[in-house]
Amino acid sequence: MVTFISKSPEETMTLGEQWGRAAPSGQVIGLTGALGAGKTQLVKGIARGLGVTNRVHSPTFTLINEYNGGRLSLFHLDLYRLQSRREIVAAGLEEYFCRPNGVAVIEWAERWFDPVSTFGFQVPGSRLRRVSLEVLSERERRIAYEDFGP
Repeated sequence: MVTFISKSPEETMTLGEQWGRAAPSGQVIGLTGALGAGKTQLVKGIARGLGVTNRVHSPTFTLINEYNGGRLSLFHLDLYRLQSRREIVAAGLEEYFCRPNGVAVIEWAERWFDPVSTFGFQVPGSRLRRVSLEVLSERERRIAYEDFGP
């Protein structure tokens, strides 16, 4: 597991931008962390790295925002309002958890995935990144991540 200490929202965004530039199609990035931990800031950086020019905002009430026009499509999901796998499936979001046609970034990923394992599943050929964001101070965040798959 790799750990990065971000000292500002800009550093969090820069890390995300690096990830976006390197992301292959089909990558799933699951984010966990408390409210205000920097999940959406990281997604903004991923979008920038993918070449998405639209304004990125959290899809808390819409559940998913889709951004096109970059190197790959970005599917930004927010599971905060959903409490169970049954609700996630009923909302039609399940297709984004296994080899999306682009990059899927899932906030509150622990609502679907097992937070202790490789998110509770492996999809042959899929690349999964488990990310945990932790608030250290008003500006500092600990971002720990681990990759699974090819």
